[in-house]
Amino acid sequence: MSTARVRARRRLQAFRIAVFAVLGLFFLIPLGSMAAYSVRVPGGGRTLEFWKQLGQDPDLRSAIVTSLELAFLTVVLMLVLLVPTMIWVRLRVPQMSRIVEFLCLLPLTIPAIVLVVGLKGVYAWVTYFFGDTSLTLTFAYVVLVLPYAYRAIDAGLASIDVVTLSEAARSLGASWFTVITRVIVPNIGAALLSAAFVSVALVLGEFTLASLLNYTNLQVVINLLGKSDSQTSVAASLASLVFAFLLLIALSFVGRRRGARRASRDLVPAPQPSMTQPSKKRG
Repeated sequence: MSTARVRARRRLQAFRIAVFAVLGLFFLIPLGSMAAYSVRVPGGGRTLEFWKQLGQDPDLRSAIVTSLELAFLTVVLMLVLLVPTMIWVRLRVPQMSRIVEFLCLLPLTIPAIVLVVGLKGVYAWVTYFFGDTSLTLTFAYVVLVLPYAYRAIDAGLASIDVVTLSEAARSLGASWFTVITRVIVPNIGAALLSAAFVSVALVLGEFTLASLLNYTNLQVVINLLGKSDSQTSVAASLASLVFAFLLLIALSFVGRRRGARRASRDLVPAPQPSMTQPSKKRG
């Protein structure tokens, strides 16, 4: 290897390390400041009293449960609506793909306050049919996560030959439900997990829609708590961030293990037919 190439590789390695260091400081310094503030005593010293209050506040516990339920319901409803629709569009009406893409990306261009004004009238009917509960935010959150989930699932579908796989399965007698659930979905598992990551992160950190629609989730409770007890509010914010990080890392770990198992299965050679001819029976 030439000296110039070695120097270029070292410069690239140094640039990568510098970028990771800057990004790490960008994220870690605010988190460290939050942690220091949440254990600081105004007169001097450190205490974990504000962290202990997180488990004693019933409103905070209820908000945590509500946010987790919202994240779960949003992911389920988003996958149920988006995956069959996108597969069907690719198979049957590919000329509609641009229209579906435009509709899914549309929430990115609409400010949150405009979304709230539009959803206000719709939520009168939602409340009438489903009751006045914070879990009805699921419908608004599904709209909110559509752009990000669409991009992740679309990339997964583009990486496989959906038409050939579905035609092969249909020629063997599989129903459309079997084609989607047992042929296509297992091949886009990583894309579905990516869509789920983004949806969970967005729902756990969402504040604007819940606050303006007068519902309660974790971020709304943290905001209210900050008006009376700022250090407990900061401790709750840091705990929610750490929980979201751990949840996303766990989901990523599950996705990598599934991918590794599938890759190891693909590397196993298929059994070869025997080359020996069966001996002819002698009469």
